[in-house]
Amino acid sequence: MRQPNLTDVALFAAVVEAGGFRAAAQKRGMSASSLSDCMRRLEADVGVRLLNRTTRSVTPTAAGERLLERLRPALQEIVSAFNDLDDDAQRPVGTLRLNVPVPVARYLLPDLLARFLRLYPGVNVEVMMDNTFIDVIAAGYDAGVRYEESLAKDMIAVPIGPRRQRFAAAAAPAYLAARGTPRHPAELEDHQLLGHRFESGKLAIFEFEKDGRTFRISPRGQLITSSHDLKTSGAIAGLGIIYTFEDFLREALADGRLVPILEDWWQAFDGPYLYYHGRRHIPSPLRAFVDFLKAEAQG
Repeated sequence: MRQPNLTDVALFAAVVEAGGFRAAAQKRGMSASSLSDCMRRLEADVGVRLLNRTTRSVTPTAAGERLLERLRPALQEIVSAFNDLDDDAQRPVGTLRLNVPVPVARYLLPDLLARFLRLYPGVNVEVMMDNTFIDVIAAGYDAGVRYEESLAKDMIAVPIGPRRQRFAAAAAPAYLAARGTPRHPAELEDHQLLGHRFESGKLAIFEFEKDGRTFRISPRGQLITSSHDLKTSGAIAGLGIIYTFEDFLREALADGRLVPILEDWWQAFDGPYLYYHGRRHIPSPLRAFVDFLKAEAQG
């Protein structure tokens, strides 16, 4: 096997991430045909086909997937090393890549990132919304945001946003007028419950707590979805009872489109955490963001 060109290796990762030659070539400022030539040269150097090419898409082969899994951390370290050439403590530069769940992206990050980016004009931020429990570091992100029960033990976790949050149960006034208002979670057995299915296929359980007692029920109703917006719209339309992040329902509760129910049973939980690998080199944008979050928490 000939020693592969490192530029070709980086381009291979770019093609896979972009899902095709054209999109990757545009980001790299080169032609799709030149990029395709580079990939053929890389495959010839390593003696293994790395990409499956069709008229619709370009995807890694099994060998290509294994190679990319090993390459991602190394490529990220290379990017960080070059970023640090221009780095100093007061003027971090480079891109901060975050993987966060939908509620965090929608309700927490907009104001937070606006303040952070005004402080650090040399930093760019890329945010991917993802509710699955992926290994964000292996996937090429600098850090992720998750709730405490989803954090790996070898990660450094920094609080981000409000430290206590709640799930809220609610329904449309018309629904409650027609079906009655439950006074205890056990009464939900007789109601339409709007369910949430995670990308993993798992169905979220309604879990209520009061005075050390816990009540769980699997949602059964006409609507089950992975879309928070669709579920909220269904509740407002009178399709059933919703139980989700309070932030998702705040406006509809405030203007009366939804009515809160079982409030003394709403489950409270710790707020989210930014997490990252402490044993790796910490890029300057991430270091600046961590310092920013700590300053926010203090004051």
